[in-house]
Amino acid sequence: MYIPAHFAVPDPAALHRIIREHPLGMLVRQGGDGLDADHIPFEFNPTPGPLGTLTAHVARANPLWQQCATGSPVMVVFRGAEAFISPSWYPSKHESHRQVPTWNYEVVHAHGTLTVHDDERFVRGLVARLTRQHEADEPRPWKMTDSAPEYIDSMLRNIVGIEVTLTALVGKSKLGQNREARDRLNAAAVLGERGHAELARRMRDPG
Repeated sequence: MYIPAHFAVPDPAALHRIIREHPLGMLVRQGGDGLDADHIPFEFNPTPGPLGTLTAHVARANPLWQQCATGSPVMVVFRGAEAFISPSWYPSKHESHRQVPTWNYEVVHAHGTLTVHDDERFVRGLVARLTRQHEADEPRPWKMTDSAPEYIDSMLRNIVGIEVTLTALVGKSKLGQNREARDRLNAAAVLGERGHAELARRMRDPG
């Protein structure tokens, strides 16, 4: 990934934030027929190993877990807030007419090695944690115990756990840091008015 210095994200905490707030990752791997990608919601744990781990589950019918042996290198891409930016939103454009359209975004490339966990205890614990995390804002959060045990058991038999031990985290936040402050802030204001609240907030204080 090309990263100009002013868009680089050296702070691990900022990379962790993007992963946690946008947990649907794109796992990229070398398959039998070339490059392939799967879109999977991940759980991130920063403590095991120097950079942490990503855990998830895939359908048993998904060839990913059979084609990628334990130890296989993979990359998981997490896309944060993103949106088109019009040069018309820059006050300086109307003075010099020397601006062009662009796209602002945040992204993390998480590199690591894959481990397959075809283990009922592993997937049960993972599903329970993911459920608690993503149901937390519901008025009546769904729990695994809401369904009959035999139904949950049958569902768990149809998934396989995976774990990515991270070896590198590379991040990019393209938030207008290379623009005049008035251009960046006005573009953020327009984005906020158009429903892109997260990106607007990040552009107001790119760090």
